[in-house]
Amino acid sequence: MMMVAGAGAQVYTPPPPAPGGGPPPPVDVAPAPREKEAESPFGQEVPLLDPAAETVTVAGIAIPLGDSRVIKARFEKYLNEPPEDSEEAQLYRETIDEVLEILSPQRLASLSGTQGNGPSLAEAFKLLPQAAAYPGDARVSSSLAEAVYTAMLAKQDNRNLRHINEKLAEERERVSKTADDMARNERPNRMNVEKKVTEQGDRRIEETFSPGVGEQSHRYAEHVRRLAEIEAMRKANIARTEVSLISSKSQYQAAMIQWFLQRRFQHVLMASRFYNQIWRDGDRVLQIKEGSDVSRLFSESLGTTPTVSTLDSLASEAIRDSEKAIGAFNYLLDQGEIHTASQRLMEAFALGEYLEPVATLPLSRKRQVQGYIRDLNLLYGAMQARDYGRAKELVTALKSQARDFPAAKADGAIAGYTLASDLAIEEAKAALLAKQNDKASESIKQAATIWPTNPKLQEFSSMVGSTSELVTARNAFDRLLSEGNYREIAKRAQEGEFILAVRGDEERTAALREITDNLQAIEVAISKAEEFSKVGADYAAYEQLARIREEFPDDPKLGREIELLAPRVADFTKALDEANKMRNRREPQIGSAMAHYLKARAIYPNSELAEEGITAMMAEILPGE
Repeated sequence: MMMVAGAGAQVYTPPPPAPGGGPPPPVDVAPAPREKEAESPFGQEVPLLDPAAETVTVAGIAIPLGDSRVIKARFEKYLNEPPEDSEEAQLYRETIDEVLEILSPQRLASLSGTQGNGPSLAEAFKLLPQAAAYPGDARVSSSLAEAVYTAMLAKQDNRNLRHINEKLAEERERVSKTADDMARNERPNRMNVEKKVTEQGDRRIEETFSPGVGEQSHRYAEHVRRLAEIEAMRKANIARTEVSLISSKSQYQAAMIQWFLQRRFQHVLMASRFYNQIWRDGDRVLQIKEGSDVSRLFSESLGTTPTVSTLDSLASEAIRDSEKAIGAFNYLLDQGEIHTASQRLMEAFALGEYLEPVATLPLSRKRQVQGYIRDLNLLYGAMQARDYGRAKELVTALKSQARDFPAAKADGAIAGYTLASDLAIEEAKAALLAKQNDKASESIKQAATIWPTNPKLQEFSSMVGSTSELVTARNAFDRLLSEGNYREIAKRAQEGEFILAVRGDEERTAALREITDNLQAIEVAISKAEEFSKVGADYAAYEQLARIREEFPDDPKLGREIELLAPRVADFTKALDEANKMRNRREPQIGSAMAHYLKARAIYPNSELAEEGITAMMAEILPGE
């Protein structure tokens, strides 16, 4: 891609003026036109690497991945990251393995070789904060520790409620025995005896007893009341125990499902084994709301209600699939089948982004895939820009890189487009010779639309170099160039209006090529910055735009993008600005500049701008080193 070097570069830098002076160089001050995505006239022809259909399948379960564009951006970032093989990363993985080993039901011996006592929840729990300290863990181990702690508190509360019920049962037994003794042993005293004759002539004796004794006493009534109260309290505690048990299980299971959908499969395994130690009642059915997305995720695939064991099994299967995908990737890469290897690596990354086989893959092997994908993207861009000459070169290069590159579709598209453009040019020539200017104009526009860089357009240009339409287009080109309206030039050139107008004129052709190439570089940088922003990498997005802004400081769209991003990276840009001010003083303040560069790097550790400044300051401090 053609770039304009030097300080204060613009989208277009005119050639040096002839001796005697001339007008000042134009500045791009035109408003940005509305963006219109280039569309292929015959559809998408390039077999680009697809980051899956926003799902990844494990044992029949389709796990959603989210926005495929975000996944693609994360995959490209992964291809350029060093492997996570530091001592800290290795210690983290050893800690995870130790937790799983401690909680394993097959644990037969301790680390010293003596006979062990089986799984130990407390011993495993103590290791979770150590795992959470590793940055790559993203504090998921801390969340697991909180879930286990909350579940244990709920279980402790249930034990307390059961203990209370046992005490209530003892009190009920004691009160009941006392009431029975009162009813059986306490006899009331007879106070009065009356004999009465009924209307039927029968004689009836009525006796009056003294109150406060036996079943007639207030003490007996109080015991009966207390028995009813105890029974009500026992039933309320039983209900509370059941609700607490269900609630604690539901919260714990929700966290497990969340980690499974996030593809944190090792944490799912740990959570499952903690679950087995916390609840030993045999109830392992997942409490999932009927009709929810998660319910459909499992029920439509399994046809049955999932359990904790289901998540454990699926997590183990996912880990195994990821390991197999990395194994297949290494084999295919060694065989030179980079296209298929790239697909296997994408599958492994989408499934096991946080697993050891993916995280520790050597950078040299990932870079081979990165180079291939970069050329694929260039091919896609060339096809979208209808530059079939460049596309043909890229297809040839891709064939040499990957023996399994599926070139048939791209070759067919290139051949079809170039032939269609050539035929349209021939039709235009025939119409021009027949003095059918309107037909010739339509045919040549069609040819330029299909293939704007067709070399045969030059031949036709020589036939119509002096026609009124070309003169009008050339005048419009010169006017826009003098006004500095470069984006309008690029837009009308893409529509085929200026292709013929500049042919045969080296200066105008060079100007048009420089404008389109540089604007394409700006758009690529903006697109990459947008991808970084989508995954939360605002500082990386700012550096992407800042780099290109150094070359093209006057492009309005680029300036607007930086202004929109600036509030989110204000601390980083302020540190860089202060460092540059100290560095560029008449008497440079090397120490202060170094401090601000270090501050910028602390805010964004991967900053290339901060690293360059630190290197420059170190060269000033230690010139001989």
